[in-house]
Amino acid sequence: MPNLKIYVDEAIYPASREALVGTLGDIHRLLCRDLDVPPAACQIAMLPVVALPDLPRIGVELHILPRPDRTRDMLTDLSLRLRDLLFAASGVAVAVRVSLLDPQTCVALK
Repeated sequence: MPNLKIYVDEAIYPASREALVGTLGDIHRLLCRDLDVPPAACQIAMLPVVALPDLPRIGVELHILPRPDRTRDMLTDLSLRLRDLLFAASGVAVAVRVSLLDPQTCVALK
């Protein structure tokens, strides 16, 4: 159940919105393929935010449940591809953070 939030600085959001929204399908396919989940398992949202000008203009947070195949190297590679997709669409710095959820305490209802 990948939960992906893309936070876009509101200062760049109007000019990059269309291109960024255009990446959502590619991001969805990337998550499904690399994390081996069905499309309905994903939650993806893009939100304009107020950000400090000296920080990356786009911040990505991915929360997932751990699995043996979700190694640090695999998640780093996935993060690099997410960053590259969003940079190509926006031309601004992108920070990606991945967090593994505790399966004993995680609750997800759809």
